[in-house]
Amino acid sequence: MKKTSAPKKHQVLRDTMRKEYRFDYSRAKPNRFAEKMPKDVVAVVLEPDVAAIFKSSEAVNALLRSVIAALPEPKHQLG
Repeated sequence: MKKTSAPKKHQVLRDTMRKEYRFDYSRAKPNRFAEKMPKDVVAVVLEPDVAAIFKSSEAVNALLRSVIAALPEPKHQLG
């Protein structure tokens, strides 16, 4: 009977990224929409089921403002 050796495991360096994950920053372009947004705006990504309900940012903001108005007032801390 022949002895067979176990297949060798390849060592993977954990601190290096795979080639397909490396980003070529020399080909990057600036965000063309960035200067159109006011400085204090925060972009939020909605899940598809939520986005199907809200057709505009105004609708989302109106609902969020009504939820904020319904929240109890924060209690003042003594200190």
